[in-house]
Amino acid sequence: MTAHPKNARLVFAGGGTGGHLFPAIAIANRVSDLLDGKAKIEFVGTRRGIEYRLRDSIGYPLRLVNIRGIARSLTLKNLAVPFLVIGSLLKSRSILKETKPHVVVGTGGYVSWPVLKMASMMGITTVLQEQNSFPGISTRRLAAAAARVYLGFEEGRSFLPTNAATMITGNPVRRTIADGNRGEALKHFGLDANKKTILVLGGSQGARSINEAILKSLKTGSLKDDYQLLWQTGRGDYKDVEAKAQGMSRGLLFPFDPNMELVYVAADLVVARAGAITLAELEACKLPAMLIPYPYAAGDHQRKNAQAYVSRGFGETVDPNDLNSVDILARAITLFENGTVESMRGKIAQETAGRKPAVDIIAEDIIKLIGIAQEKTVGD
Repeated sequence: MTAHPKNARLVFAGGGTGGHLFPAIAIANRVSDLLDGKAKIEFVGTRRGIEYRLRDSIGYPLRLVNIRGIARSLTLKNLAVPFLVIGSLLKSRSILKETKPHVVVGTGGYVSWPVLKMASMMGITTVLQEQNSFPGISTRRLAAAAARVYLGFEEGRSFLPTNAATMITGNPVRRTIADGNRGEALKHFGLDANKKTILVLGGSQGARSINEAILKSLKTGSLKDDYQLLWQTGRGDYKDVEAKAQGMSRGLLFPFDPNMELVYVAADLVVARAGAITLAELEACKLPAMLIPYPYAAGDHQRKNAQAYVSRGFGETVDPNDLNSVDILARAITLFENGTVESMRGKIAQETAGRKPAVDIIAEDIIKLIGIAQEKTVGD
């Protein structure tokens, strides 16, 4: 087996949301680093997904296929889906014939299915990275034919075919995510170093129900003097929340900051949704969390993600149906005052001590698979 294959070629198919795209970027970057920047890597996505909006910052060429899912409501748009499927398979075949990848990596989203399905039909090695405890439909359909399925949560294994070649790795995040400097972060956000910081995090688009719950909590005066907020409202809600929170919130409101290294290192406790990559980043940064799962996630996977995180003692869950009756900030401060936050942080540190990052495990295994693929390719 080739330890460090030369002229490695990879295609990554995943997107639609950041939860599918960012793991792909993290893995691609690590593979590239381990191969001294000499691997040829390309991404495949759709014009509808976040990958297209971020195409100039992904760092790799982006090719497009036209595919989308079936709408749950009755609509004439569903009549076009079979034609989109056929077209996306043909487009995927064209892309794969041109790029000649040794390995195709799928990280979820609708675009994963046609690309990896065609790759399997062409005899190309495929691998999957599944972020959630309840695997997405693309993963469930493609797992049996994949050389490897990297799982973010062990719970995901029970939903896949018994012959799937699964590996429990955790979810891949940027290796630098926990490298922020706290002093620099506090200065950057204008925060008080003598106060505990509660980070409210709803993703780049924010979480309206969480924002409303925090506003309600602020009106009750629950934010004590020794505490401050670092509050990512999301771009859509920023102006509205800023106006309503005027004079009530100590700390900083901001729509979205791409420098998450600084955001995380400034925090002592996080109030957040339970997206798989968010949880992986919190774990890497040793951050306890109050998790409020998004109740409409496919397969209720955010609730399952949260349960897995909480079961390890890393946080607690607030039922989204209880937001009207729970004083979020009062509950968060209680976790500080009764020592729970410190205990949670200790448990995360203990469990993760000395553990190899998921992105390293996955990248190293993919490189082994590239070596095997090259050995099987005559005249490569």
